[in-house]
Amino acid sequence: MWVLLRSGYPLRILLPLRGPWMGWRALPRSLALGPPRRRYRKEALAALEVPVLPVTATEIRQYLRAHGIPFQDGHSCVRAPSPFVGASKLKDETGAATSFSLFIDKTTGRFLCMTSLAEGSWEDFQASVEGQGDGAREGVLLSEAPEAEDSEEVQRIWDRAVPLWELPEPEEAQLARMMFGLTKVTDDTLKCFSVRYLRPARSLVFPWFSPGGLALRGLKLLGAKGQGDRVHYVETTIPQPGAFHNLFGLPLISRRDVEVVLTSRELDSLALSQSTGLPTLALPRGTACLPPALLPYLEQFRRIVLWLGDDLRSWEAAKLFARKLNPKRCSLVRPGDQQPSPLEALNQGLNLSRILRTALPAWHKSIVSFRQLREEVLGELSNVEQAAGVRWSRFPDLNRLLKGHRKGELTVFTGPTGSGKTTFISEYALDLCTQGVNTLWGSFEISNVRLARVMLTQFAVGRLEEQLDKYDEWADRFEDLPLYFMTFHGQQSIRTVIDTMQHAVYVYDICHVVIDNLQFMMGHEQLSTDRIAAQDYIIGAFRKFATDSSCHVTLVIHPRKEDDDKELQTASIFGSAKASQEADNVLILQDRRLVTGPGKRYLQVSKNRFDGDVGVFPLEFNKSSLTFSIPPKSKARLKKIKDDNGLVAKKPSSGKKGAVPQISETHSDQVPNPNKPDLSKPSR
Repeated sequence: MWVLLRSGYPLRILLPLRGPWMGWRALPRSLALGPPRRRYRKEALAALEVPVLPVTATEIRQYLRAHGIPFQDGHSCVRAPSPFVGASKLKDETGAATSFSLFIDKTTGRFLCMTSLAEGSWEDFQASVEGQGDGAREGVLLSEAPEAEDSEEVQRIWDRAVPLWELPEPEEAQLARMMFGLTKVTDDTLKCFSVRYLRPARSLVFPWFSPGGLALRGLKLLGAKGQGDRVHYVETTIPQPGAFHNLFGLPLISRRDVEVVLTSRELDSLALSQSTGLPTLALPRGTACLPPALLPYLEQFRRIVLWLGDDLRSWEAAKLFARKLNPKRCSLVRPGDQQPSPLEALNQGLNLSRILRTALPAWHKSIVSFRQLREEVLGELSNVEQAAGVRWSRFPDLNRLLKGHRKGELTVFTGPTGSGKTTFISEYALDLCTQGVNTLWGSFEISNVRLARVMLTQFAVGRLEEQLDKYDEWADRFEDLPLYFMTFHGQQSIRTVIDTMQHAVYVYDICHVVIDNLQFMMGHEQLSTDRIAAQDYIIGAFRKFATDSSCHVTLVIHPRKEDDDKELQTASIFGSAKASQEADNVLILQDRRLVTGPGKRYLQVSKNRFDGDVGVFPLEFNKSSLTFSIPPKSKARLKKIKDDNGLVAKKPSSGKKGAVPQISETHSDQVPNPNKPDLSKPSR
C-alpha cells in the first residue's frame, strides 16, 4: 500500500504506508523539521468547523466497549490503544508500554496519537475501527508542517539569536535583563529552557519544540518598549498563533511528573521553575485561549495549579480553563497584593512555594457560607474598574452607562427596521474583539461574507474597494483577531445553535456570542403553536447558556410594529416581557430619521442591571467607514441637570429642530420616556 502525502509545496511524494513512518527522513530539508502532526481522515475534504453530531463521553465509552477496545477513563480524555502505532513502537525508550497512546477528547471526540502524532475527528476514528477501506492503513495523511517561508524564518531567527550570557557587552546584557525583569533569573534557568536574545529586535526568543523535543517548530518573540515609567511588551509568534499549538517547557516534563503549574507567560514559567523546582508550562496564547489540542499533554498530571496573572481577567480565565481541565484536579492562585505574577513575586523576594500552597481548589460541591465568597467580594471591591468588565474604546459614552462588557450577562438589542442594527452591533462587537474578547458571530439574516466585509471596513475605518493595494495588509491584521462565525443562514433550531455555541466555548474559549437575530430560530420550534411561548423558551435557553458558560450573549430582537411617530421603549420588544426580564442590559437604537427626515440616531440604554444607570447618547453614522463611533470633536456632548431628587436629564447641545434629548444616569426603576421629553423638568 502507498499513500499520497500532500503538503503546502508543489512537491508530491509517495511513501510506503506500512512500517513505523520512516519516510520523513527522505524529505527535503525545508520539510524535515521534525515529525509533523498528522491529521487522519477518510478523504481529503475540508473539515467542518463544528461537529455535525455532538458526541458525549458516555457514547464514546459505549462505542469502545461494543467493539472490544480496552480504554482508560482520564480527566478530560479517554485513553485507548492506537491503530497508528506499529508493534515496534509499543514501548518507549524506558521500556514503558505505550499501547494506550491514543487520547480521545470527551467533549469533542477528536483523537490524538501521542506516538505517531496522528489526529482526526470522532468520525475518522470510527471509520478506522470499523475497517472501512482497511481503516487507518488506507487513509490520507495531510501534513501540517510549517510553511516553507515560516520554516526558513524560524530557523534564520533562531540562528541569529544568542544566549544572554554570550553577549559581547555586559552592559547590553544587563539592560536586557532589566527590561524583561530577569535580574534575578539565573543563566542556568535560561539555558535549561533554551531562551535566547535577538539583538537587532531587542527581543527574547522562546522556542517551541516538537512534542518529542526533536525539532524546532516555532518561535515566540517578546519585545519590550518603554512607555513613560512602564514597559509595554509586544509578542510575535511564528507561525501565526492559530497555526501551531505548543506548551513552552514541554520537553522538560518527565513521564513521572504528576503535578504541574500553568502560567500565562514564559517569563513566569522561568521564575517558578527556578524558585520551586516544580514542572511549569506556559500557555501559547496566555489567558486568551486554552486549545483542546493541548489537553492530552496535560492528562498525566493529577494536580494542576493555574497561576495566570495578578488581575481579575486572569482569575476569570483560570476558572474557565479549570472547567476544561476537570476542576477536581485544579487549584487556582487568587490575585492579590501579596500574590502577584510569579516573575514579580520573584523580584519582590516573596516565597513562591508558600504562595502555591495557598492555591484554592477550583471545585466544590456547593457554596455553604459567605466564607467561600468573601475573597471574591473583596477582589471586586478593590478592583472596581476590572470588575466592571472590558471597556469600549469607540463608544466612551457607553462606558459611562454600562461601565463595561462582562461575562455571563445577556444583552437584548433592538431597533426599527432599516435603522442599522446589524451595522452598529458589528462595530460594537468588533470594538471588544480588538481588545482580546474572543467573539462568535451568528448571523442568520445576512451572509458571513457580507458581514465580514462590513467588519473589515469598520476595522480599517475606510472603504478598501478604493485602495485594494492595502487589502492584504488589513486582511492579515483582521485575520489575527479572535473572531469566529457560525455557518448557519436562515431558520435554525435553538438546540443546534446552543450545541454550536457550547462547542465554540470549549474549543475557542469564546467570551462573547452575538445572535442576529432571534426571529430566525422561532420557525423550527415545535413546542407550541404559540410564537410567544416559543420565544420565551429560546430566551430562557440563551439566559441559561450565558450563566452556565460564563459567556456574554448579545441577542438582537426585532421590535413590535409601532407607529412611525413613536419612539421605541422596552415594552416595544417583540414577545412577552420575558426578554426584558431575563436580560441584564437592554439597548435600543432609536432612529429619528423615520419621523423628521434627516436627523440623528441615538442609542438608549433602558436597562442596566449591573450599575443601574440608564440614558441615551447620540450616534453619527459615517457612511465611508460604516461606523457609528462618535467623532472626538462632536458638538453633541452630554450635559447634566440635576433636580432635588437626584435625577439627571440631558439637554441637546443646540436648539435646532429635531435635536435629540439626552438623558443619562437615572435610577433603573425610573426609566425615562423619550416620547415627549420636557427639558425644563427632569425625566421620571
